[in-house]
Amino acid sequence: MESNDRIARVRLSSVSLPLNTPISDAKVLTGRQRPMTEVALLFAEIGTEQGHEGIGFGYSKRAGGPGQYAHAREIAPELIGEDPNDISRLWEKLAWAGASVGRSGLAVQAIAAFDIALWDAKAKRAGLPLAKLLGAHRDTVRCYNTSGGFLHEPLEQVLANASGALERGIGGIKIKVGRPDTRADLARVRAVREHLGDGFPLMVDANQQWDRLTAQRMGRSLEEYDLTWIEEPLDAYDHAGHAMLARSLDTPVATGEMLTSVAEHAALIDAGAADIVQPDAPRIGGITPFLRLAALARHHRLQLAPHFAMEIHLHLAAAYDQEPWVEHFEWLEPLFNERLEIRDGRMVVPDRPGLGITLSDQAAQWTVAHWDSQTT
Repeated sequence: MESNDRIARVRLSSVSLPLNTPISDAKVLTGRQRPMTEVALLFAEIGTEQGHEGIGFGYSKRAGGPGQYAHAREIAPELIGEDPNDISRLWEKLAWAGASVGRSGLAVQAIAAFDIALWDAKAKRAGLPLAKLLGAHRDTVRCYNTSGGFLHEPLEQVLANASGALERGIGGIKIKVGRPDTRADLARVRAVREHLGDGFPLMVDANQQWDRLTAQRMGRSLEEYDLTWIEEPLDAYDHAGHAMLARSLDTPVATGEMLTSVAEHAALIDAGAADIVQPDAPRIGGITPFLRLAALARHHRLQLAPHFAMEIHLHLAAAYDQEPWVEHFEWLEPLFNERLEIRDGRMVVPDRPGLGITLSDQAAQWTVAHWDSQTT
């Protein structure tokens, strides 16, 4: 049965979110990247003839934001006049509109903002939080904090940040490793483990900076700290190396955040390269491809820990059958009027319809480019 509603308006905003402190992980300390000073956001707002609205967003760290926005502007007119319920078909239409630039990377990241907005609108029409529309398995999800464990901060500050996170109800702590001096990494992990106590969930993230030999040695050295996982010990596309580590270590191996399509994740899973998959919905093209990937991960009985963008991933994690994790970053909070509730180590799925977010006045002040289908 065909819906009589149609997409009448699409608005795009390119937003530059400044970070209070330049952020450094191992990629900076090994000379591969500069410190991160801002996050580029692409927001899509979709309105229908019957007055329904949805909002979605994607992002880029360091380079890429203007490119995402430019591609989104090119393909946005394809949505006008379409049935907003046909989300999967519209994803394919947008992908074919930009087929010459591929089905991964920046091309699908531009689609993600539209796709997420369509899912937001659909859940709002149903009067349900997105997690409930998808079929939630739980109303709260385990959450861990990453933003307090970066390498630009001295150990004393990392410990203080961890204490603050626990006071806010966070259920796990992740810290960055991967420095050229592996002894410094081990000392940092030891200090954080002693600070948190035995049994408290602790993760480490090497941000792809180890070679295979270093990863193997570090993995063995880290076993005594009872880590929840070791994240991105190797290059994101070294599936064989990750599979070797996953087989040889007792500590689970987590990876996947840098992959930019379902096909890339499928190759990762087929190689047995991860105990825990970490997809990022904005990076792989939105909620539609994320659900396809989640079905594949579920089939392989893999754990799920989506990367970043907790405002989106909380809902998707709540709809995964095995107990997942969601990553807590407060960086994006100034962009929204709402805040996610955290209690007893878990993040609470909001009872507001859709994603449950609206853009703040601050987001408007940080907007660097804007496009509206009704004014062009």
